[in-house]
Amino acid sequence: MSGLLAGLDERITGVRELCEDLHRHPELSFQEVRTAGVLAQRLRAAGYEVTTGVGGTGVVGVLRNGPGPGVLLRADMDALPIQEVEAVPYRSTATGVAADGTEQPVMHACGHDTHMAALIGAAEQLAAHRDSWSGTLLAVCQPAEEGGGGAQAMIDDGFLERFPAFDVALGQHIASAPSRHLYVRPGVFMAAADSLRVTVHGRGGHGAQPQATVDPIVIASSTVLRLQTVVAREISPDDVAVVTVAAVHAGGKENVIPTTAELTLNVRTFDPDVRERVLDCIRRIVRHEAAAAGAPREPDIEPINGFPLLVNDSEAALRIADAFTEQFGAEFVHEPPAKAGSEDFGVFGAAAEVPSVFWNFGGFDPALYPDPAKPNSAVAAGKAPGNHSPEFVPTGLEPTLLRASAALVTAAALWLR
Repeated sequence: MSGLLAGLDERITGVRELCEDLHRHPELSFQEVRTAGVLAQRLRAAGYEVTTGVGGTGVVGVLRNGPGPGVLLRADMDALPIQEVEAVPYRSTATGVAADGTEQPVMHACGHDTHMAALIGAAEQLAAHRDSWSGTLLAVCQPAEEGGGGAQAMIDDGFLERFPAFDVALGQHIASAPSRHLYVRPGVFMAAADSLRVTVHGRGGHGAQPQATVDPIVIASSTVLRLQTVVAREISPDDVAVVTVAAVHAGGKENVIPTTAELTLNVRTFDPDVRERVLDCIRRIVRHEAAAAGAPREPDIEPINGFPLLVNDSEAALRIADAFTEQFGAEFVHEPPAKAGSEDFGVFGAAAEVPSVFWNFGGFDPALYPDPAKPNSAVAAGKAPGNHSPEFVPTGLEPTLLRASAALVTAAALWLR
């Protein structure tokens, strides 16, 4: 490892500059045109065979370096429709057109800029030390992780047929946690997620004559309250699930009862059987609340997006945790609990039927986190920003990117060497 990591310290200034550039120019899901161009240029300069436009805007760099296993390293590229606070000189002032057609401020509020920069840092480092390993490296820059469709779009675009086979898929995500710390968990790591749009149909009319209407707002309100009983009363206390009604839209005038009301829901689960049970409960409650109110037709229940359960291969995850401990020290490596957040990274390993491992790296001032093994407590206490916050801008970029790049190299070397 000393040979593979030699010179990474000197390389990291350029990696930081790349990260700041990407942070200044965020792009929404499947719109990552500039981002893809910047990353493709860096990979070509490092000696990779580069293919662009994979799954929309995805980029794949391939470095063939003799016989041996194939290793896939993945980073996601898309940003979020969030207005960034003015905290750093490379703050984003970019805007983009969101899925609903409106122009929105855009920022890397989930740290995908650090993922891309660290991937380039690792890819350049491995390319510079080809005499220290043998095999094939795939550097994958994936679009549209935030909506859950980017990884599958790349697979659907013939990823497995167009690019060399790989024996393991590796990825990482920045977390609200102390810089230089790493978090690896064997087995189930991140929840499955299902987002649904429910349209309740009523019969509109004048607000002065409610008896002549079927009020969809009342139906929607009853539905929201009843959905809170799914986890409380229909899921075992031994299981974990989250049901969130995140938006309600109905009506436009104070004296007009509308014809429809729309709810958007998000569901998080850690077990396939629990997932099906929760979704069945939601469908039953939505339909029966409408029927009880005399709705003229059943509600429409449509999927918006979904993320599969992210499960780390246990043996591979333990190997990586041991390697991190040996390389960086036990005080910097932790086994976290499973997270209710979701990721589509696992699609690559599942499609290829190979092990995959995903871990977190910290990116913020360690002084904010009294207990590095429990960083979420600092977020809950308001001492540190969480992912998707307008304040989620890593502090101390170079130490963060150095550790993230070194982590990718360290993990890849377990197979490549």
